[in-house]
Amino acid sequence: MSTFTFAPATRETAKARIAVQGPGGSGKTKTSLRMAEALAAGGLIGVVDSERGSALKYAPVPGRPDIEAHEFVHLPMAFCSPENLIAAVKSAEEARLAVLIIDSWSHYWAGKGGLLARVDEESKKAGNYGGKFTAWGPVNELEQDMLDALLNFPGHVIVTMRTKNEYSMEGKNVTKVGVKTVQREGAEYEVDVVIDMVAGTGTVTKTRYTALNGACVHHPGEAFAEAILEQLGQGVDPVQVIVDELIADGLTYEKALELHGRAKGRNLLGADLMHPKTGAPAKLGPVIVEYGQAVKPVTTGVTSPPPPSSATTAGQADDSRPAEETRAAPLDPPADPGQDQGPTPVTAPQMRMMHACFTKVGLGSKDSREHRLRATALIIGRQIGTANELTKDEAQTLLDTLTNYGERGETAASDFAAMVRGLEDAAREIAEQDARRSVPQPA
Repeated sequence: MSTFTFAPATRETAKARIAVQGPGGSGKTKTSLRMAEALAAGGLIGVVDSERGSALKYAPVPGRPDIEAHEFVHLPMAFCSPENLIAAVKSAEEARLAVLIIDSWSHYWAGKGGLLARVDEESKKAGNYGGKFTAWGPVNELEQDMLDALLNFPGHVIVTMRTKNEYSMEGKNVTKVGVKTVQREGAEYEVDVVIDMVAGTGTVTKTRYTALNGACVHHPGEAFAEAILEQLGQGVDPVQVIVDELIADGLTYEKALELHGRAKGRNLLGADLMHPKTGAPAKLGPVIVEYGQAVKPVTTGVTSPPPPSSATTAGQADDSRPAEETRAAPLDPPADPGQDQGPTPVTAPQMRMMHACFTKVGLGSKDSREHRLRATALIIGRQIGTANELTKDEAQTLLDTLTNYGERGETAASDFAAMVRGLEDAAREIAEQDARRSVPQPA
C-alpha cells in the first residue's frame, strides 16, 4: 500500500520572489526599495549590499525630511560567498525582516568569493584531476544551499542582477543580439517575477502570473508591488481561516480538536499570528489549545481552573497537543480496567530541568518561589502547593513553555512575565463571569 496521500490543492497567500535586472544606472536599487515599501506594509526592510554601499544613497538624510528617502536596515557585504549569504538570510530571519533585498545577486555568481571563484579554487586543489569539470560538484551543492536559504526566507525577497549586452559579428558588421544576465543561466526560473530595467522603465519579461505578463511600467514602485501582492493574495490564508473558526461563536471542544488536527496535518501548529484576544505574538497551536481548554467540559472536579498557557514551543509540544495539554478524552488510550490509571508523577530529571528553565526567565532565585508557583498554576490550569504535586504531563507542559521563553535571550524574562500577566487577566475575567452567573436573578 502506498504511503503517499494526495490532498486538495489550494492557492494560499505566499511571499513575493522578485528579480530586478538591468545594466548599471538603470534604477535596480531604487526600484527595489520602492516596491519593498509596499510589500513590507510597515514592516522592516533590509538590504544586503555588495554594491559598495550604493543603497545608502537612498537612505534618509538627518535633518532633511524634504529629500526623498527610504527607511531600511543595511548590511554591507564585500566577500560574496554562498556561506555569507546564507548567514545574512539567517540574520534577516532573526531580525524578522518583512522584505529582504539582495543587491546584487550577481556578485554571488561572479564576484569576490562567488560561485565562479569557488570553482577555480576547487579545480586547483590537490587530487582534483578533472579540473573545473569535477570542481562543479561541491560548488553546485553550495549553490543549492544558498538558494534554499533565500527561497525559504519567510518574508518577501527581491534580488537585483546585472546585465551586459551581447553582440554578434558577421564579417565587419557588429550587431547587438540582446542582453545576458550576470548569473547562472536559468536563474530567472527561481523567482516568480523578473523585471528588466532600462533607464528607469521596467518590463516584466518572466512571470508565473498571467495578469503581469509583459507589463511595462515607468519607475515601478508601490502600484506595481500591489499588483504582485494581488496575484499572491488571490488564495486564502490557511491560518486565518482556522483562527476565524476558532473565535466564532459556539466553539465546542470537539471543534477545537478538529481544528487542531487540521492545523497539525498542514504543519501549521508553529505558524506565527497575533493572539486574537491580547494582540501579542503567538503560535497557532497553543492558541487552539487555549481556546479548546476554555470550552472543555469540566471532569476533574476543579472549579474554574485558570486557562492554560498559550506559549508552548511550536515544534515540540504542539505536535502532541491537545492530547497532553488538555487531557482530551477522545484522544486518550482506552483504560485497562485491571490496572490503576492514575497520572504518572513528575520525574526527577524534570524537576532538575525546571530550576534551570525558571532561571532563564528570571525566576530562579529563592525569593521567587511564590511567583514560580503562581506561573506554574496558570500554565497547567490548576493550583499546586509544591512542584512535587505535578504530574509528568503537567511538568512537560511547564518545561515546554519555559523552554520556549528561555530561548529568547535578553527578552526572555520580560516576555515570560507579560505572558503570565495575560493568563492572570484571562483567569480573572473567567472568575468574574462565574461570579456573575452565580448571583440569583430577580424573579
